[in-house]
Amino acid sequence: MTTDLRPWRGVLVATALPLNDDLSVNYDKYAEHCAWLVENGCDGVVPNGSLGEYQVLTPEERAKVVETAVAAVGGARVMPGVAAYGSAESRRWAEQAREAGCASVMLLPPNAYRADERAVLAHYAEVAKAGLPVVAYNNPIDTKVDLVPELLATLHGEGWIQGVKEFSGDVRRAYRIAELAPELDLLVGADDVLLELAVAGAKGWVAGYPNALPKSSVELYRAATRGDLDTALPLYRQLHPLLRWDSRVEFVQAIKLSMDIAGRHGGTCRPPRVPLLPEQEAAVRAATEKALAAGLA
Repeated sequence: MTTDLRPWRGVLVATALPLNDDLSVNYDKYAEHCAWLVENGCDGVVPNGSLGEYQVLTPEERAKVVETAVAAVGGARVMPGVAAYGSAESRRWAEQAREAGCASVMLLPPNAYRADERAVLAHYAEVAKAGLPVVAYNNPIDTKVDLVPELLATLHGEGWIQGVKEFSGDVRRAYRIAELAPELDLLVGADDVLLELAVAGAKGWVAGYPNALPKSSVELYRAATRGDLDTALPLYRQLHPLLRWDSRVEFVQAIKLSMDIAGRHGGTCRPPRVPLLPEQEAAVRAATEKALAAGLA
């Protein structure tokens, strides 16, 4: 379980957001989903991440999503994403999270343009003023800004970040980060490098596929972080055909489809996301059904 001092440790699920047929947010279903994840062994939830489609929510919806998660599982278990185009806006979202009772927030670097190091430092310094611990989110694929280990060490040394969700896919960075900033918590950011980063010392997992398969995903994480490869490796091989979708452009649609197949409420996405191609849907469906047949629900 997570601790009050470092609530970002453990399995925190980047939650998918249930939508109604008219594409409005189904807050009741979302509250139920958050509670179900915790009941099935997850340590907390991360609303308003990319998987939660935060970019296409209104400010009112985005705030209510956070409040709904806190009401469902308690603020210590909720680490909202506070990314925005402007640093002042990100700081306001961090303040909203604080007022809602959250214990930490997750923050992308500036992503309206390819920001340089000075801009990145200023951005994290501004959001840290909200007073909540900040977990950086390194996603150079989508943001075109790379939080390399040296930059992360500077951010941590200044006290502006306490952890990093690492999504570069370069598992070698785990060792460099540990050398430069040993007190900075490394969190697995991409499902399909979970085992590699867990073995390298990750303290948490901001996860996608537990939305559909929480129990087996948590079992995999726990086994991997305690070094039980006899348990972790076979489970990782079974789940990897699904986990690798977390690193694809269509990750939201894929995870929501797996949720539907597993008996949860995944449903549709807001535009500009479009449905999976038939061959993509067939691949996700086959891999999900195989996992369910193997008892991994």
